[in-house]
Amino acid sequence: MDLLCNAYSTTSDEDEEIEKHALPPLKRAKPEFPNTSKRTLPIIGPNRPKSMSTEAPIAGRYISKRERALMSSTSQTSDVGPPTEAPIAVQGSISDSYIRKDILLSLRNQTNDYSSSVHTSERISTTLIGHKKAVNAIQWSKTHSHLLASAGMDSSIYIWNVWNMEQKKSRVFNIHSSAAVKDIQWSNQGLSLLSCGYDCSSRLIDVEKGLETQVFKEDQVVGVVKFHPNNNNLFLSGGSKGLIRLWDIRTGTEVNQYFRGLGPILDLEFMNNTQEFVSSSDESRSNISENSIIVWDVSRQVPLSNQIYVEAYTCPCIRHHPNDPYFVAQSNGNYIAIFSSKPPFRLDKYKRYESHGVSGFPIRCNFSPDGKRLATGSSDGFIYFYDTKTCHLIKKMKAFEQTCIDVAFHPIISNIIASCSWNGEILVFE
Repeated sequence: MDLLCNAYSTTSDEDEEIEKHALPPLKRAKPEFPNTSKRTLPIIGPNRPKSMSTEAPIAGRYISKRERALMSSTSQTSDVGPPTEAPIAVQGSISDSYIRKDILLSLRNQTNDYSSSVHTSERISTTLIGHKKAVNAIQWSKTHSHLLASAGMDSSIYIWNVWNMEQKKSRVFNIHSSAAVKDIQWSNQGLSLLSCGYDCSSRLIDVEKGLETQVFKEDQVVGVVKFHPNNNNLFLSGGSKGLIRLWDIRTGTEVNQYFRGLGPILDLEFMNNTQEFVSSSDESRSNISENSIIVWDVSRQVPLSNQIYVEAYTCPCIRHHPNDPYFVAQSNGNYIAIFSSKPPFRLDKYKRYESHGVSGFPIRCNFSPDGKRLATGSSDGFIYFYDTKTCHLIKKMKAFEQTCIDVAFHPIISNIIASCSWNGEILVFE
C-alpha cells in the first residue's frame, strides 16, 4: 500500500482532499479508537502552521508526502539527545576517586618527587586499548596528572583515567571530521585540551564538560600546536604550507604570522624566556637545509637565526631543557642533536644522543621534569633513556613490536612513563 501511495502522490497533494477521498486499506476493518489519546508535538519554529494536527496518526490512514516530511522534521528537531554518530562520547569518570590507593597517595602528597629520583620505569603497569591506528602523540595533564591524552591516525582523541579501577577510557572525541589527529596539548591550567589535524583546523576542548568550545580553521593541514608557557590564551600552530600562526583564544583570531616559504612545519617549541620559539620544517634540500631549524622572535615575527642545523636531515621533534639553556632536535640521522638556546644558537659538535633509530618515523623525545633524563622512542620498538649531562645511554627497554612513536614522563611520579606505538598501543610503565 505504501508503494502505491508513494507512486501516485505528488507534492501538490492537499491534506484536506486526501482525508476526504482516501479509501481505507482493502480487507481491513476500520479500527475503532473511542479513547484515542492526544499528544502535543514540540514547536519546531516560529512559522509552524497553527492548523497542523496534533493527533497521533491513525493506523491505515494515508499520510501525504508533505505531511510525512513535516512529521519527520518534527521528530528530528525534538530529539534533545546526542546524535546517532556523536563526535564526543563520555564513557567514564575523570575523577581520581577510584584510582589505585598507592598512586592516589603519591599524587596528592607528591611523595615520589623528582629531586630524589634515581631509578627508571621497569614494568608494564597499564595497557590502554582503544586506538585502531597509529598514535601520534600522548601527554599527561599538568593539573590532573592521573589523566593521559592521546591522539591518533584513526581521527580520535582519547582521555584516559589511567589508574581507574572501573573504566580507564573517560572521553572519546571524534571532532576532526574523520581526519587524522596530529598533535594534542593540555593547557597549563584546568582541563582544556588543544588538538590539530588533517582537517585543517585546531580545536579547543573542555574535557570536564566533554565539549568542543572553539575551532580555529586554516588553509593548511595543521601538524603541531603549542600553548604559550605563560599565557594560556595564546597558542602557536604550524602547518603543511610552512606557515606558523599565533592565535588568541579570547578573540578566536590570529595575532601574528611567521613565514619563510619552507616545507611543512614538523614541530614548535618555546624557549625558557618565552620571548622566542624554535620551529622545525620538512626541508632538507642541500642548498637551503640550514633553514630546517629556525629561532623566531615572538613579538617581531622575524627569524633570529636560520643557520643552526646544516645537515640534510629533517627533525620531527624539538624539546627545550626544563632548566638549562639548550634545546635538542630529534634528527632523522638517527641521533638527537644539542643546540644552545642563547645567540648564536650553535650546534654542539661534540655531544649528541645516539643509539636509537628514527628511520623516517615522526618519533618524539621528552625530558624528565627534573631535566636529568631524556627518553625517546625508536623505530625498533624500544624506549631509550639517556643521561642529559653525559649523553650516555642509561638503559633501553622493549615496549612494542612496532615503532615507539612518543614517550611522556609523568609530571609528579618519577618512575612512571607512558609510551605509544605505530600500531595503536599505549603502555604505561612503572
